Parts: sequence; C-alpha cells; structure tokens
Amino acid sequence: MHISDILSAQRTTFSFEFFPPKTQEAAEKLFDTIAALEPYKPSFVSVTYGAGGSTRELTHDLVVRIKDTTSLSPVPHLTCVCHSESEIADILDRYAAAGVGNILALGGDPPKDLTNYNRADDAFQHASDLVRFIQQHNSSGKHPDSRGFGIGVAGFPEGHPATPNRMLEMDYLKAKVDEGADYICTQLFFDNHDFFDFRDRCEQAGINIPIIAGMMPITSVSGMRRMAELAAGARYPAKLMRALARAKGDPDAVRRVGIHYATEQCSDLLDHNVKGIHFYTLNQSDATMEIYANLGVADTLALNA
Repeated sequence: MHISDILSAQRTTFSFEFFPPKTQEAAEKLFDTIAALEPYKPSFVSVTYGAGGSTRELTHDLVVRIKDTTSLSPVPHLTCVCHSESEIADILDRYAAAGVGNILALGGDPPKDLTNYNRADDAFQHASDLVRFIQQHNSSGKHPDSRGFGIGVAGFPEGHPATPNRMLEMDYLKAKVDEGADYICTQLFFDNHDFFDFRDRCEQAGINIPIIAGMMPITSVSGMRRMAELAAGARYPAKLMRALARAKGDPDAVRRVGIHYATEQCSDLLDHNVKGIHFYTLNQSDATMEIYANLGVADTLALNA
C-alpha cells in the first residue's frame, strides 16, 4: 500500500523496523518475531540496508518475503552510499516488479570495512538526489501503482551529526521534501522536547508532510552504549540517567526502567498529536509488545477507530 494511503487513513501510525538476518537460523528467528508482532497490525514495517553490498540481497529477500507471506506493508531502506545510477535503477525495478509500495531514501554511511572510501565516486551525494531519482523512476510507469513508490526520508530531532549548523540542516531536510518525499521518520531521541521543537521548526520552514517519531526503548546497559554509537551521540536526559542509576546495573531493573521510560515518552507523544511512532525493534518483539500493553493499544487499527 502506498504510504500516502496509510497516512491518510490512520490518525496515528505505529510501525516497526527490522534488519536483515545473516544466517538461515537468524532468518527463522526473525520471522518468529514478525509473527509475534503481526497481530498488532502495524501500519508498516521498515527493513534496513547495508552499504557496499553487505546486506543488499538480504534486504531484498526479506522485504519480498514479508510482502508475500504476511499481511504487513514493508518499506525497504535505500542509501546513496556505494551506488551507481544503474544499480539504484535495478533495485527500484526489482521492487516495482514485486509490488513493493514504498522506499525510505537515506544518505547512508560508508561500510566500516571500506577504509578511506571516497564518497565523490557515488552517483548520489545527498538523500535529496536519491529522492529525485526515485521520482524520475516513478514517472517511468514501471510501478504497478500509477503514483510509483511512496518515499520517506530521515529527520534528526537532536541534529544531524554531519551538519552542526542547525539552520543548514533544515535547508537540507527541506530539499528532500521539495524533491518529493511523502513523510519524515526521525532518528531515535529520548527527550520529547527535542522532537516537539524539531516539528515546530519544520512547520516554520514550510515542511508540511507527516513526521513520524523514532523510538528505541533501552533494554540493557550494553544496548544503550551501542545505541549511542549507532545514533551518533544520542542524548540521554538526566531524568533517564538517574532512573538507570537506581537500577544499580541489575539487568531486569534496567529493562523495566527502559520500557517504563519509553512508555512515558510514547504516551506524551500521543497526547501531543504525533502522527506516528516508529519502533526500532533490533529484531526483538518483547519490549515493543510491553509498551503496546502499557499504552492500552490492542492493535493499530483499534487505536485509530
């Protein structure tokens, strides 16, 4: 289903993100997770993508399997890094032939194993270039939906790590929107004031497409440290740090604190009319299901009834 139809039909979207498994055993375990989350009727699910070929085929296979064997609407990630125009065109052709409706267009990071990689060799220097190219593909008529792919782009409530100038950062986001993005999905954050301020600044900049809030509950101290690395310096508010300190490193207590904090964040976002919440699941279902239960959400459709 085209993302525009999903966003217009639902007052609030709930969605999940998965990453491609690297082994057959991991693939089956992931599908157990997907099966556990499917009854919640998420608005869509996204699938991450590795640059430099690391998980390109795995992403494609997982996206097609989700589309063909579940009731879920998959949204594959697509990045600028390590790509020529012909490679992107081929990926889009394959997704169009499979009936995949949407793409999340990202700048992406060079693979860690490609030291001193020269981004100047990439056909697309910015996510806005990729959005433009996808829209050109949409005009080709190759997609079964006459509108072509729906397109999502990333937003950064805490600021983009490569763009410390926040005014310039908003200009770059506006460029992605002006090229034809349908919605924004944000990077994770732990202080809702950052999200609300980001949403207000988008409105001031003339960005009027839906903004979905990215959420990743803390379930372990080690995961929290990895999160800080992956999110390029995620800010942990003092309130959250105090609560975690009271757990004194006890794994169960840390997990309870993280889920409680994420539940409070989600509740506040819903109270302030967030368009959607996107859970970065790390291929685990338990924490997301507990947050749903804490919020009193039976499933996404019931939430929007």
